[in-house]
Amino acid sequence: MKLWRPGITGKLFFAILATCILVLVLMHWAVRLSFERGFIDYIKHGNEQRLVLLSDALGEQYAQHGNWKFLRHNDRYMFQLLRSFDREPDISPDMPPHGWRTQFWVVDQKFKPLVGPPGPVPRDGNRRAVMVDGKKVGWVVASPVERLTRNTDINFDKQQKRTSWLIVGLSILLAAGATFPLARGLLRPVKRLVEGTHRLAAGDFTTRVTPTSQDELGRLAQDFNQLASTLEKNQQMRRDFMADISHELRTPLAVLRGELEAIQDGVRQFTPETVASLQMEVGTLTKLVDDLHQLSMSDEGALAYQKKALDIVALLEVAAGAFQERFRQRELQLHLALPDDVVIFGDPDRLSQLFNNLLENSLRYTDAGGQLTISGACRGERFILDFADSAPGVTDQQLGRLLERFYRTEGSRNRASGGSGLGLSICQNIVEAHGGAISVGHSPFGGVSIKVELPLDPDLQRDA
Repeated sequence: MKLWRPGITGKLFFAILATCILVLVLMHWAVRLSFERGFIDYIKHGNEQRLVLLSDALGEQYAQHGNWKFLRHNDRYMFQLLRSFDREPDISPDMPPHGWRTQFWVVDQKFKPLVGPPGPVPRDGNRRAVMVDGKKVGWVVASPVERLTRNTDINFDKQQKRTSWLIVGLSILLAAGATFPLARGLLRPVKRLVEGTHRLAAGDFTTRVTPTSQDELGRLAQDFNQLASTLEKNQQMRRDFMADISHELRTPLAVLRGELEAIQDGVRQFTPETVASLQMEVGTLTKLVDDLHQLSMSDEGALAYQKKALDIVALLEVAAGAFQERFRQRELQLHLALPDDVVIFGDPDRLSQLFNNLLENSLRYTDAGGQLTISGACRGERFILDFADSAPGVTDQQLGRLLERFYRTEGSRNRASGGSGLGLSICQNIVEAHGGAISVGHSPFGGVSIKVELPLDPDLQRDA
């Protein structure tokens, strides 16, 4: 047999309802205790007032008669006396008169009972002396009030108790009626988040939930939408990435297949020129695979970074010197405008890879007769390098996509130049791994300007 397990709405409903019931029961007992104690105190105060009235009246009667003979064992006279100031008719001799909730006795100077119920006179009861000409001639004694003894008082107390429990029951029903819609209303945003999470887990990254408040649940809904948006973008990027890789691999593979089929069919001869053409396509594939490997490692942080304090200016001059001959062959001028020395905390091998990629990018995409100017300056705690080349330039729309993977502009900066479109993405990962930033803009010489910002060595900054 399957047991019923309440959901979160049921659990919240029962939790709130149980709390309400507990509070109501505690309030009931507190009110009952306060009522009973207050009622008994009220009876005590009333009895004390009646003791004063009765003692004064008995004092006057004693002064008239001169002794207690008029009252000894004369209960009827006592009730007539009480009736004279209580004004309650039809009082039975075996019941306390109006206003009295306890038994009482009248005793003489020797504490012998004159009037009262049979039995000993309580020594701990309330008493009031009967005074005549300044002398105590007796006392009026009332039994202590510890509980209700009068039928009307007991019935009144029972009625109040029934009414109190009835109010508690009605309050519980009212609390149950108000708690259920309250619990559903509080958990409605949670249910929307649960449903959205299920759709998100099923692969529907277009799922969004509408925040309905500014509290923690509202912020949770906003975070959920941000997560769904990020997953949607990552899914699209992954699809684009796979499509780009397939497209990049398809071209050299198609060329290789065509060349080999032509040789196999005898259309082309297997000559050194044919081998060179095949080798060039294999080189293109090799470079693309190497770039993909470098990019994947830099994305995952798998590239080993062995950082130390180094002179980045000297490192850049070495890289630029290695490209001088290639720039000269392309009729390109390479200018350096750098400070004498700048020390940063970085990996010399990865930074050399960064500079080689940027130099290769300008060498491959700059028209013959142009130039590349590399300038650097320290601004605050950062060293800023600017790689600015000459024509051809790019449009504003193209400029914003240069750091995207596999993106290449039309015209001179295209696939024919031999690039894979991954170099700048690798550069971006290397710069970010050093705590820096890379950005692209228009060059004053008509080409593209790539700015690299790297933090200076923190130890040297503290020493300064």
